[in-house]
Amino acid sequence: MKVSLLIAMHNEAEYIERCLASVFAQDYPSDKLEILVLDGQSTDGSWGIVERLFEGRSNSFLLDNPGITQSAGWNLGIARSTGDIIGIVSAHSELAPDYVTKAVETLQRTGADLIGGPMRAVGVGNVAKAVSLATSTPFGVGGARFHYTQREEEVDTVYMGLCRRELYTCIGGFDEEMVRNQDDELSYRLLKYGGRIVCNPEIRSQYYNRSTFRSLCRQYFQYGFWKVRVLQRHPRQIRSRQFVPPAFVAALGCSALLAPFLDVGVILLALVGGAYIIVNILTSLWVGRRNPILLPLLPVTFATLHLSYGSGFLWGLLQWRGNQFQDSRQVAEHGHEPGLKID
Repeated sequence: MKVSLLIAMHNEAEYIERCLASVFAQDYPSDKLEILVLDGQSTDGSWGIVERLFEGRSNSFLLDNPGITQSAGWNLGIARSTGDIIGIVSAHSELAPDYVTKAVETLQRTGADLIGGPMRAVGVGNVAKAVSLATSTPFGVGGARFHYTQREEEVDTVYMGLCRRELYTCIGGFDEEMVRNQDDELSYRLLKYGGRIVCNPEIRSQYYNRSTFRSLCRQYFQYGFWKVRVLQRHPRQIRSRQFVPPAFVAALGCSALLAPFLDVGVILLALVGGAYIIVNILTSLWVGRRNPILLPLLPVTFATLHLSYGSGFLWGLLQWRGNQFQDSRQVAEHGHEPGLKID
């Protein structure tokens, strides 16, 4: 089966060459592997790097993405690709040589509608290494099991999903309103129609995460902010765990505001803040036990993840309050109904 890999990039000069080198090294038959890079108006030389790497290579295409965002790029790639199977690849990732082979095998063997491997984060520099450790734990990222699962299992959403082309025909492409959490939204839409999503640890890749606390803060604030919009579209996918970070931030903020004026505020601040600090430190000691140099960074990393995501979620609640929308994305009229297997 022919596989099309779609890479949406914007100013990825630091990472795109390594990403493409790993794609070129796939053990999947080269005549059945198509590569499309969708460039969102890069200004850092990314276009030239890809142009050079694609020179003389068949089945490799560099396309301009005037929509800039990943969603717009992926939708453009879906429309322009010719593969029977379509896979999304992050420009920050490197794929194992058997990545495509294992992905296709998993898709065919499990009968799942969407499959992928775990998001194995790696970092260059101590801050980035602390981030990779923190985002590979349940305390760091909650119930997002594709970050840390060690066994093949069904999940709510998956990293760098790979599926048959018919999936996009049936449920539509990526929602271009979503600047972040586009894959979450598509996964929830699939689940709404009875689809199955499988994560298999044998589908191996590594992801270069953020290397500064500032960039990590911005990233997770956006994740929290756009998660609100995703849940507005798919309220049946709401889980209580998704409200833990915003509830923590709200409790911490309210108690801090009350503390100068009321004794109850002081008590609440001590309880909420103290409990979090204890759990954070104990978790950091456990996670960083084999890498002591990272121990001072881990509590700050966990706090950045939780406070940024929670604050973004609360800001999203304010931003999107009363701003509901009609769900215009329905199953296409190709004989498929919710709950039926997409062939």
